[in-house]
Amino acid sequence: MKSKRIIAAILVAFTFSVFASSCRSVVFTGHPKREVKTNAKGEIPPGQMKKLTGEKSAKKYAPGQRKK
Repeated sequence: MKSKRIIAAILVAFTFSVFASSCRSVVFTGHPKREVKTNAKGEIPPGQMKKLTGEKSAKKYAPGQRKK
Protein backbone atom coordinates (compact mmCIF):
# COMPACT_ATOMS: atom_id res chain seq x y z
CA MET A 1 0.00 0.00 0.00
CA LYS A 2 2.77 2.40 0.93
CA SER A 3 4.76 1.54 -2.19
CA LYS A 4 1.74 2.32 -4.39
CA ARG A 5 1.51 5.80 -2.87
CA ILE A 6 5.21 6.41 -3.43
CA ILE A 7 5.00 5.22 -7.03
CA ALA A 8 1.89 7.36 -7.63
CA ALA A 9 3.60 10.43 -6.12
CA ILE A 10 6.70 9.89 -8.26
CA LEU A 11 4.54 9.43 -11.35
CA VAL A 12 2.57 12.62 -10.62
CA ALA A 13 5.79 14.58 -9.97
CA PHE A 14 7.35 13.27 -13.18
CA THR A 15 4.25 14.09 -15.23
CA PHE A 16 4.08 17.60 -13.76
CA SER A 17 7.77 18.22 -14.46
CA VAL A 18 7.39 17.08 -18.07
CA PHE A 19 4.43 19.39 -18.65
CA ALA A 20 6.08 22.30 -16.85
CA SER A 21 9.31 21.96 -18.81
CA SER A 22 7.52 21.74 -22.14
CA CYS A 23 5.78 25.08 -21.61
CA ARG A 24 7.51 27.92 -23.32
CA SER A 25 7.10 31.59 -22.59
CA VAL A 26 8.23 34.31 -24.95
CA VAL A 27 8.81 37.83 -23.75
CA PHE A 28 8.83 40.60 -26.34
CA THR A 29 11.19 43.24 -25.00
CA GLY A 30 11.01 45.83 -27.74
CA HIS A 31 11.49 46.52 -31.37
CA PRO A 32 13.87 44.46 -33.43
CA LYS A 33 17.17 46.05 -34.34
CA ARG A 34 16.54 48.66 -37.01
CA GLU A 35 18.87 49.50 -39.84
CA VAL A 36 19.36 53.17 -40.55
CA LYS A 37 19.73 54.09 -44.20
CA THR A 38 21.76 57.17 -45.00
CA ASN A 39 21.92 59.27 -48.16
CA ALA A 40 25.05 60.04 -50.20
CA LYS A 41 26.18 62.73 -47.72
CA GLY A 42 25.88 60.32 -44.79
CA GLU A 43 22.82 62.07 -43.37
CA ILE A 44 19.69 60.33 -42.18
CA PRO A 45 16.63 61.21 -44.33
CA PRO A 46 13.73 62.92 -42.52
CA GLY A 47 11.44 59.90 -42.90
CA GLN A 48 13.97 57.55 -41.34
CA MET A 49 14.60 59.95 -38.46
CA LYS A 50 10.83 60.16 -37.90
CA LYS A 51 10.66 56.37 -37.61
CA LEU A 52 13.56 56.25 -35.16
CA THR A 53 12.12 58.89 -32.84
CA GLY A 54 8.49 57.77 -33.13
CA GLU A 55 7.18 61.15 -34.22
CA LYS A 56 4.05 61.45 -36.35
CA SER A 57 5.54 64.02 -38.71
CA ALA A 58 8.93 64.30 -40.43
CA LYS A 59 8.55 68.05 -40.72
CA LYS A 60 10.97 68.68 -37.82
CA TYR A 61 13.75 66.79 -39.58
CA ALA A 62 13.34 68.13 -43.12
CA PRO A 63 16.12 70.63 -44.02
CA GLY A 64 13.72 73.25 -45.41
CA GLN A 65 11.49 73.09 -42.35
CA ARG A 66 14.08 73.69 -39.62
CA LYS A 67 14.10 77.10 -37.98
CA LYS A 68 17.52 78.61 -37.40
